[in-house]
Amino acid sequence: MKVASVQMHSTDNVQENIGKACRYIDEAAVKGADLVVLPEFFNTIFFAQYQDRAYHQLAEADTGRTITAVREAAQRNGIAVVATIYEKEEAGLYFDTAMHIDRTGAIVFKYRKVHPAAVLSLEKIYFRYGTRFDTYPFEEWRVGIGICYDMGFPETARCLAVNGAELLIAPYATSRVNMFQEVLRTRAFENGCYLVAANKVGLEGDWTFGGHSLIAAPNGAILQTADGQSEALLVADIDRTQVDEARIAYPSRRDRRPDLYRHLVKEADADL
Repeated sequence: MKVASVQMHSTDNVQENIGKACRYIDEAAVKGADLVVLPEFFNTIFFAQYQDRAYHQLAEADTGRTITAVREAAQRNGIAVVATIYEKEEAGLYFDTAMHIDRTGAIVFKYRKVHPAAVLSLEKIYFRYGTRFDTYPFEEWRVGIGICYDMGFPETARCLAVNGAELLIAPYATSRVNMFQEVLRTRAFENGCYLVAANKVGLEGDWTFGGHSLIAAPNGAILQTADGQSEALLVADIDRTQVDEARIAYPSRRDRRPDLYRHLVKEADADL
């Protein structure tokens, strides 16, 4: 299978952002990609750097103009797309949602960000957290999605891998550069999975996004990478036999001791 990662800059013109994303989908299809990943919040600026309820107006249902356009591009090109938007479920209830759109333009899976970021950004005041690390089939592959800050937690990728993922999808909107690629390569290596990360790039409001999108192999090797300044379309072939080989070479799945990991899910003692 051939996968693609889009690294792009967004402005406050939503329609222009949608058009640019769809042109990248067209280009990925021309290059033979079966699946293309767009960055987190590709259709808007990164609004969660500010505290202003007016930005709730950027949220859309999956029937809104953004996903409708992406679905049409997927169907037109016969390509699958993972598109992540600020999703409105109802007034006052929003999520950071990645949607897998298949080659026919149908939405076949949704993943909602489990860890809204609140280190520098204000995501927690904008949307509710997701609650599941489900995986899903895409042709002969099993796929799992973790959005941006989610992938900073090793538990995210491990839960997805335990739930069957062979391919990890990581849409990003982050300014972080320090250890960015190193962490993602580690997530691929420690779980024996391919990993496709798509980040934003350039100045949006007061934030400069870090780029450095990548496609990593199950042994942690970088197959394709982008720089920190330019828009880019990365395309790489992936091979399921490499997943098996990586997991045989580094058999952590055999040697895991989940019976001893109960403290990872134990509530902290009140007096600590």
